[in-house]
Amino acid sequence: MYGVLFKNKKIIYTQENNFFHIYLFSIFVTKRKSKGTIKQTFRGNGKLLITAEYAVMDGALALALPTKPGQTMNVKDGRGAEINWKSYDSTGKLWFEGHFSLYDFSTVKTNDELKAKQIGKLLKECTRQNSEFLSAWKGQTVETYLDFPLDWGLGSSSTLIYCMSQWADANPYYLLFNTIGGSGYDIACAYAEGPVLYQLGDESIRIDEVYFNPPFKDNLYFLHLNKKQDSAKAIEDYKSKIKPDQTFLNKISSITESIVASKKLSEFQSLLLEHEKMVSELLQIPALKEHVFNDFKGSMKSLGAWGGDFALVASDENPDTIKSYFENKGYKTIVPYTDLVLNV
Repeated sequence: MYGVLFKNKKIIYTQENNFFHIYLFSIFVTKRKSKGTIKQTFRGNGKLLITAEYAVMDGALALALPTKPGQTMNVKDGRGAEINWKSYDSTGKLWFEGHFSLYDFSTVKTNDELKAKQIGKLLKECTRQNSEFLSAWKGQTVETYLDFPLDWGLGSSSTLIYCMSQWADANPYYLLFNTIGGSGYDIACAYAEGPVLYQLGDESIRIDEVYFNPPFKDNLYFLHLNKKQDSAKAIEDYKSKIKPDQTFLNKISSITESIVASKKLSEFQSLLLEHEKMVSELLQIPALKEHVFNDFKGSMKSLGAWGGDFALVASDENPDTIKSYFENKGYKTIVPYTDLVLNV
């Protein structure tokens, strides 16, 4: 249903009410590489979380959209006993470089110790899941390429994790949960062919690729808020301070379902406002529109970790009027919905 191959060991999944339940001890792998070639290429989509930010961590149903921009990873045999790693941003500029020992994935040399530590941790988890990964002791050359600016928050980490899981024949969800953590919706987006409904359970993940192609999509935009949010820190802060009750989670799930089903812009805008108000009260943080854009003629909703990355804009104003409004306030990046979301 969503273009994924299951292979190796014990596979258990069920289909109930058109939803898939993927049990966390199953092996979940998508592999795209050509047999007999030295170079392997892997790719993951970027992501946007439209509903249930924060609450998705506690089991609320979330709507997430894969994006056209993503990340590509090229791997080929190298020399020596090291993994030579280079990462390039969307302009083609080298932003990370690291050399890792094949023995224990320790950092030999790097321009970013924190990033190198994260990659070393991911490599170790890959070998824990698949003991044959890199067992030939051949040096490797890895190059990654982002399609989007690093400060856009579209999933530089999640797309990397998904690409590495393909390379290593590993479970991308385990790779996420056992390293940087998170809900996993971004991993679902990495291989999805369209919008997904995502729900995290105690022992399972519930995923459905859903039809969401609103007739008012030309009235939707994504506004970049001129700063990158640290998602991992935001999640850590949320989990340490806030615990929503089941009534809250059920209501967020209900709003998610209503947003998917909405056919009119006015209905969609009302749902965004209701969702924004609920999360604002939960976090004790002012809603974005009332705090920064209170004179804007339309609706706005924070996406992902509040305070940065992108916000969703819904308005029937003229596109040039919308663009001028935000530019006059210092926000230069506003992307039409159809330019950013995959397969619309």
